[in-house]
Amino acid sequence: MVSRSSARAHATRARILEAALRELGRDPDCSLGDIAGAAGVARRTIYGHFTGRAALVQGLSADAGEAVRRVSADTHAPTPDAVTELARFVLALWPVGDRYRTLLGLAHRDLGPDTIDALLRPARETVSGILAQGQQQGVFHTAVPPGPLNRALEAQLLALLECVNSGLWNDDGTAATTAALITAGVGRDSAAAAVHHLRPSS
Repeated sequence: MVSRSSARAHATRARILEAALRELGRDPDCSLGDIAGAAGVARRTIYGHFTGRAALVQGLSADAGEAVRRVSADTHAPTPDAVTELARFVLALWPVGDRYRTLLGLAHRDLGPDTIDALLRPARETVSGILAQGQQQGVFHTAVPPGPLNRALEAQLLALLECVNSGLWNDDGTAATTAALITAGVGRDSAAAAVHHLRPSS
């Protein structure tokens, strides 16, 4: 049974991380004092949970990584319908990327390539499996092997999230998923139909 003090500490930590997402998204150079103010806590309270800015950003990364793992664990490949499975996965992953897109601006400065690789690895493994199955089924193009094709899709989705970050674009995942299917080799009309089937109101 979780004690009342443990529950309060967990809630405070979550509030700090939520404030960090907002404030770092607004200004990547914001101070811990700014984040503390946004979270409604004293600066020393942040230090009770995180040793400093780097640890706070690592905390955000860990939460993002756990969200990516949950989405990846819910996706099982191979599948009888790789197009639908890829569309379902990207639609499920997009809200995670959208929530944590603040990390895109902090990736090279605060996280480093090893942390980014660890965060994205579950999604990479899942998508590579789906792409391999789709190539065997003949529904995805075979000009590029699954691994490199996966990295191309990843770069495309991250670039689209960057556009959302900078205010150039807005999407609920529908357009991004359609674009991912097209990049994988699905015809434009078939890609749109596959996404519409999963999200009829789109």
